[in-house]
Amino acid sequence: MFLARLFLYLRYPMVSCINSFMIYVKLPNAKSRRLPFYLAMEEYVARELPAQDYFFIWQVEPTVIFGRNQLVDSEVDVNFCRNHGIQFYRRKSGGGCVFADRSNLMLSYITPTTNVNFTFNRYMLMVEDALQRLGVDARTSGRNDILIAGKKVSGNAFYHLPGRSIVHGTMLYDTNLDYMLNATTPSRTKLRSKGVESVRQHITTLCNHINLTIEQLKEHLRTVLCDSEILLSEADVAAIEQLEQEYYDDAFIYGNNPAASLTKVQRIEGVGEFHVSLDVKENRIRKVLLAGDFFIIGDLDSMLLSKLKGVEYCRAAIEEALVNVETAEIIMNLKKEELINLLI
Repeated sequence: MFLARLFLYLRYPMVSCINSFMIYVKLPNAKSRRLPFYLAMEEYVARELPAQDYFFIWQVEPTVIFGRNQLVDSEVDVNFCRNHGIQFYRRKSGGGCVFADRSNLMLSYITPTTNVNFTFNRYMLMVEDALQRLGVDARTSGRNDILIAGKKVSGNAFYHLPGRSIVHGTMLYDTNLDYMLNATTPSRTKLRSKGVESVRQHITTLCNHINLTIEQLKEHLRTVLCDSEILLSEADVAAIEQLEQEYYDDAFIYGNNPAASLTKVQRIEGVGEFHVSLDVKENRIRKVLLAGDFFIIGDLDSMLLSKLKGVEYCRAAIEEALVNVETAEIIMNLKKEELINLLI
């Protein structure tokens, strides 16, 4: 464990300020549950447990998970999912659409640290190190990926609760590629931006790189990343089940998209893909919807979108409305000029 601490300190010196290992969170039974339970479990741990670093691993039946700001019809082939018994749910973090099944590990990390870059880098480096200990040349890449030989094996996303940060992601041990490719509908602009002809050419699975079973991989991750554990009670589980219900609400899953008179789709390198919808009447902005796989790190509505309501639809008026807005503090890596170009 000393070597892991040294590794993280050298790669990211701020890590020395915080314990580099986590508490593993266990459930009182091995009951199979739907994906929203585990998203609610993250929330419960963040809200109710003492301020420590927590981690747990989970698996689900075939499920599509799309980001907080994404449009379900643009990201999920709903008919394919329904015809093949694949569930689909929205999460509260940003980022893109992913597919999970029992051959795919899902990882959850909850921390009292709220600095986005610190939290994300710290976690990604710990997972990278855990894979490298298996002899895998894993490397962090871009906004949120871990790659092996240039191919994605893990994607991650995050969001904030008061005083807490939650990071969660995939770990592709193996998966049903046909389901993955047909249940999700990544845009052509996203594929072009990555310079690949298909999703299949862009991903890899750990079973092709290590000689461990999926259960052995889970044990390895727990041992390397955690130095203690906590067992939740049945009362804890009941409270999580109450939180879980929100994720089944149709209004949450499908969202409420405004009628749009102007629409635009564009990808900004290092930020993400944007679906922009503007409701403009008599050359005044009535409402703006920003959807996509970007990461929100501030209050999008109060800090940005509300400032555009009623503004004349022209560059000068929008620039004036946003003069005191720091866009990179609301959407990760987004420059103000890039946002204005999206809107006009």
